[in-house]
Amino acid sequence: MRLTLAKLPLLNLKKSNLKFSVTVTLKKDVLDPQGKVVLNTLQNLGMDNLKSIRQGKYFEIELNDNDQSKAKKKVEDMCKKLLANLIIEDYKVTKI
Repeated sequence: MRLTLAKLPLLNLKKSNLKFSVTVTLKKDVLDPQGKVVLNTLQNLGMDNLKSIRQGKYFEIELNDNDQSKAKKKVEDMCKKLLANLIIEDYKVTKI
């Protein structure tokens, strides 16, 4: 019982985990050959009601932080520096 009580103050000092999803997609004006191949293949498999398919990337990022706005800014910085090519891609960050 003493061990449990001794650990309680430490638990309160831990930072909470914040989780974000990042979806990276090609900009609308950029051609998407991979999406076109997937569309054609699905249509060849009998799925004729498809209009278009665009491919992209999906990330789930978990941070040890208490401040949601600072954590989201960190994730946005990750997108700008590495996860997305801002010349041809857009990204969307969502808290999950």
